[in-house]
Amino acid sequence: MRIDCTSERHANGGPGEFILARAEDALETLLSQYREQVQLIYLDPPFGTGDVFHSKLKTGRGKLTLPTYTDNMEEGAYLSWMRGILTGARDLLSPSGSLYLHIDYRMSAKLRLMLDELFGESNFMNEIVWCYKSGGRATRYYPRKHDTILFYRKSAKVFFDISAVGRPRGPEKRNHMKRFIDEEGRICFTIRSAGKIYTYYEDTPVYPSDVWDDIEHLQQKDTERLGYATQKPEALLNRVILASSKPGDIVCDLFSGSGTTAAAAMKLGRRFLAVDASPLALYTLRARLLKAASTHSLLEGENELVLRYHADNTPAKISAKITTPRSRRMLLLESASFSPAYPLVYAAVGTAKDGVFSPAATDCQPKLPLSLPIGDIEDPVLQITDAPGHMAFFKIDS
Repeated sequence: MRIDCTSERHANGGPGEFILARAEDALETLLSQYREQVQLIYLDPPFGTGDVFHSKLKTGRGKLTLPTYTDNMEEGAYLSWMRGILTGARDLLSPSGSLYLHIDYRMSAKLRLMLDELFGESNFMNEIVWCYKSGGRATRYYPRKHDTILFYRKSAKVFFDISAVGRPRGPEKRNHMKRFIDEEGRICFTIRSAGKIYTYYEDTPVYPSDVWDDIEHLQQKDTERLGYATQKPEALLNRVILASSKPGDIVCDLFSGSGTTAAAAMKLGRRFLAVDASPLALYTLRARLLKAASTHSLLEGENELVLRYHADNTPAKISAKITTPRSRRMLLLESASFSPAYPLVYAAVGTAKDGVFSPAATDCQPKLPLSLPIGDIEDPVLQITDAPGHMAFFKIDS
């Protein structure tokens, strides 16, 4: 029997919450619960490119290319849309909170003026330039090899800890310094300036400036890549999160995409709020966090992952039964399909109550026939998801 569920709760993968919705639609709910409680907001919205972006998804049958989002909004509509989102983001931030808006040359000037208006010019912190080497080589103009990250604070009470993102200077000579070894055998460097001699050791921390050229864009064969269009490296988000939040703080991303912000926040012991309109983003985030949760420690007692979405009535059918090989109760999924048919990308078995599904066993790349353990679950519920993100839940007769 098919049933409706509008959320799922995982024992691992958090602490955090994902909402499947457009950013502007989710803001009303978020503001009712988290107004002035969010420490850090990172936004990586569409850049106004006019393009359609695609992602490559791994399935039991191989890779499948699917459209992720269309970035073709007319400029006036785009700026009006962003004004609503940035206004909501400002209201979510705590007095010590900050916003990082990741954008490129197309809209950076216009959005900086908008942020000056919404946050106040005095609350501008940095225009960060993220440089990278990937992409094509232009000949009619200088190749465009950077994005801009506009960094604003909510107020003068902002929390910012640059010491959290310092790196050891290392043994390499730089800035015309003289290199030598002191009496204790430590490598150090000296430089004379204004009549004074300054000494730095190789373990002296060096802090990033507003030009970030030490974090590379993800390459095609990078092990971090998930196949999701416009995915950002975790190193980028690690720097943002470490400098502008503390363990236990809430980190929010209203354009979750591949889930990099949530994944980085989880690994660094922060709570996250993630929003995206794409069902593919929901699948990618779920799979990414469940995989990470198996190898990384979480905040004890606060590691629950909550996913919220609307009920899905896409036609679907299954053939499934309960088996007991070697006295172990298993749910055997023999076949499953939606209409129209796409490959299955996720399956889970668990329990459901009041529209909330709690999985006990999951498979993020299922191949049919598939067996999932159900143990002593009395009324098992099966969840299936296809590549475009359609979901269906079925109660299986014991």
